[in-house]
Amino acid sequence: MRLRSILWPGLALFAGLASAGTPHGRPLPAGATVPLAEAIAGFEAHAGRPQRFGGRIVEVCQARGCWLVLEDGGHAARVMAGDHDFAIPRDAAGSAVVHGVLARRELTPRQARHLAAESPAGMAVAPVEYRITADGIEIAP
Repeated sequence: MRLRSILWPGLALFAGLASAGTPHGRPLPAGATVPLAEAIAGFEAHAGRPQRFGGRIVEVCQARGCWLVLEDGGHAARVMAGDHDFAIPRDAAGSAVVHGVLARRELTPRQARHLAAESPAGMAVAPVEYRITADGIEIAP
């Protein structure tokens, strides 16, 4: 890449713009992205305040695109698109960076059934989950 940058100065700028991802919701503020596994392992240090989290998309709500599940290093969190403020494409895949607030949430049996019904192939939902209420999501190209 270094050789290309010297030979093609505009290529580095173009590559930087293209890697931003497809935005949904509000634009993500600048700053460091915390890998989801690190955030969950150090939950107390990362919970309750807005920040950027990154991981791989493993599920998306098939009803309205109102949530997705991020996975990183064996840890997962459901990312809610605000309070149904925006939607994610139901076929979204790959990696994503989200900006939001991390919390741990205990689900009622009714809530777990509802989320399972919206999951691809009715995947089971744990009674306690990590959740990020996001105001913006960028899905990598």
